[in-house]
Amino acid sequence: MPTFFIIDGIKVDLYFNDHAPPHFHAKYAEYEDLIAIRNSTKLKGNLPTRQHKKIKKWAKEHQDILMEI
Repeated sequence: MPTFFIIDGIKVDLYFNDHAPPHFHAKYAEYEDLIAIRNSTKLKGNLPTRQHKKIKKWAKEHQDILMEI
């Protein structure tokens, strides 16, 4: 699983041939969220609120590149 981006210590990983809907994994220390690319909603996870808000905002701004990957 490659890390494509690191935003303020939050790793953004994408798995190829992963389950639907298209999503990415946001990892910060021992925490992880699965976030849908199309609408930036949390599918599951336990990322702290501050990091979740930061990565959600980032994902909305970079939705096209995430879908392309």
